[in-house]
Amino acid sequence: MSLIDKLARKQLVRGLPNISFKKDHVCDTCMKGKQTKSSFKSINSVSTARPLELLHLDLFGPMRTQSLGGKSYTLVIVDDFSRFTWVLFLGNKSDAFKSIL
Repeated sequence: MSLIDKLARKQLVRGLPNISFKKDHVCDTCMKGKQTKSSFKSINSVSTARPLELLHLDLFGPMRTQSLGGKSYTLVIVDDFSRFTWVLFLGNKSDAFKSIL
């Protein structure tokens, strides 16, 4: 902002409005854009009726450090009913589909 303020003060750019910029001042639009919403309330009941009805999957990688088996991707599967968790280590991202089946 200081560069734009300097350009406006010295009139180095034609058509640039004469606006003074204040340091560490956030405009109303920026404030609204940076506002965060309150988080969702946690639910203490289970939303599913039986195991394996709803699974949460997360595939991430590649990791900088490979596992002992030379795998650099990780697939995490969590059962929503029982909270049982599977962690699978994969060599390639494309192996995720085969490991689920």
